[in-house]
Amino acid sequence: MKKFNMTSWILFLVPSLLGILLFMTPMKFDGEWKVPIAVFANALAGQIAPIMPIVALIILIVAAVGSVIYAFRPTNEKVTIFTILFKVTPFWVITRVIAALFAISVVFQIGPEIIWEENTGGLLLSEEGLVTFLFTVFLFAGLLLPLLLNFGLLEFFGTLMVKVMRPLFKLPGRSSIDALASWVGDGTIGVLLTSKQYEEGHYTKKEAAIIGTTFSVVSITFAIVIIGKVGLDAYFIPYYLTVAFVGFILALIMPRIYPLAQKGDEYIDGTPYKGDEELVPEGHTSFSLGLEKALEKAETNKSLSKTVFSGIQNVLDMWIGVIPVVMAFGTLALIFAEHTSVFNIIGKPFEPYLQLLNIPEAAEAAPLMVIGFTDMFLPVILASGTITSQLTLFVVATMSVVQLIFLAEVGGLLLGSKIPVSFLDLVVIFLLRTIIALPIVAGVAHLLF
Repeated sequence: MKKFNMTSWILFLVPSLLGILLFMTPMKFDGEWKVPIAVFANALAGQIAPIMPIVALIILIVAAVGSVIYAFRPTNEKVTIFTILFKVTPFWVITRVIAALFAISVVFQIGPEIIWEENTGGLLLSEEGLVTFLFTVFLFAGLLLPLLLNFGLLEFFGTLMVKVMRPLFKLPGRSSIDALASWVGDGTIGVLLTSKQYEEGHYTKKEAAIIGTTFSVVSITFAIVIIGKVGLDAYFIPYYLTVAFVGFILALIMPRIYPLAQKGDEYIDGTPYKGDEELVPEGHTSFSLGLEKALEKAETNKSLSKTVFSGIQNVLDMWIGVIPVVMAFGTLALIFAEHTSVFNIIGKPFEPYLQLLNIPEAAEAAPLMVIGFTDMFLPVILASGTITSQLTLFVVATMSVVQLIFLAEVGGLLLGSKIPVSFLDLVVIFLLRTIIALPIVAGVAHLLF
């Protein structure tokens, strides 16, 4: 192993351990177990709640106007932070414009009441609404995310995973970094990483499809939001352990069944899979190689200003990229949920399944098993106002995370990328994940409540 000076070790260990402490270590605050990042977000949300609807409105208008302006700019212009934030496909431009219009309607209570009433757009964009909490969570998570991403933690764990990814999940070792990036960052990060590596010829069609739909997991940050929304913060540890366990089981099963098993074993240029794997060089163990890669990564991030800029860019990416999607898709889905019977009809087949698993309030929970296909927040938003059983709330919160394929985020990104998955593939994968996961999640819920 190469020799590294003390500065490199400090750059690797201190930020990484601090990141683990802030993002992944639940502590007891006011009698409840929470990770520190959630405590910071809650505290700030309480302070700025009165002005949040206006702040969110400004962000949504900026996202919409910026996207419209950049839609008419040349595609080959120099990449800047503004092109990263605002240069999106026409679908996402329209989404951001719709989100801004919905926000204007809610804040000023103009236009059709069906948009701004308290159970639709008003539920999302109120002083204590989801958008308010997302704003503060994204602020702290984005600024502090470089602690996890930029100082070697992913490289260290990614290298350790080389020998398990192929036999377990039919994937190359490098894919563990995509999964970890999703886990500690955001599912969108995983999709973007996967798409880039697929386009560069590192993954086959099958591998890219498996990683994009199976390992672009919901981040810890989002999981905190989900469990908090149903008032079960005290159960965060068993909740997230359940999410991780079910996610692992699904990752074993999904690559081996339709539609992922039927994807081609060739690369983007048509070259067939050769079976090459990453090898640990002579004189190294997986641990020593991972440590070397981590320390090399840490050495490249000595600039404090670059790290701070990276954190600020993360925050803007989340504010400009995610909040409009939540506002647009969330309002539309809430309108459908509140004023139509679409989700009740689609979710009806799940009612006897939930009854078979002895889940209380099965009739109310059944539509929530399918509404998550639109956006992962919607099941818990609707459940928090209609379901009283803690057992059922736990099931809904867990399912809304492990279903994974959300059109508002990961699903939309997958469809917009070059990763070879179709809309029908996403529907089938979503339903299969739901059907397979439910008995496991129900079993854990019955043990807890």
